[in-house]
Amino acid sequence: MALAQEKLYTIDDIYALPDGERAELIDGELYMMTPPGTTHQRILSHLFTEISLFIREKNGDCEIFPAPFAVFLNNDEHTYVEPDISVICDKSKLDEKGCNGAPDWVIEIVSPSSKRMDYFIKLSKYQNAGVREYWIIDPDKNNVFVYDFENEDLNAYGFEEEIPVNIYGGDLKITMKTE
Repeated sequence: MALAQEKLYTIDDIYALPDGERAELIDGELYMMTPPGTTHQRILSHLFTEISLFIREKNGDCEIFPAPFAVFLNNDEHTYVEPDISVICDKSKLDEKGCNGAPDWVIEIVSPSSKRMDYFIKLSKYQNAGVREYWIIDPDKNNVFVYDFENEDLNAYGFEEEIPVNIYGGDLKITMKTE
């Protein structure tokens, strides 16, 4: 006797969501998203500003996109994510719908509802897809985990420490203190 099959969701299901509802799709499984809180948005704004200024001052080729921004991570119909921040240096990956393939640098800001997703599911997906650097920022613990996939390295930092950005060879250093 065959087991009942779970529905395998596609990107069409993402686009069919009612207005105001957001979800991510990983390997055909749908994960609904809750609205971010104030602390999350403060951190996002701080990071977006710091990274944008650096790129502009250096006349950099990379572009930064805050969520909601579509990343078709595996270039398939079954995986769609919206990282809190995506930095893409290969502009051929960009079109009007979003990023097709792995961004160079992804930042996720952990919320109570996203811990499992950010620390485990997305970590593996980002590494396997070819993301060069992945930051997990945990405001509850005031720490940042920096996964430098290119150099197979992991470092942990406190919010008060300067954090070097590996894709920029450490030329950009960010402190998480927003006040």
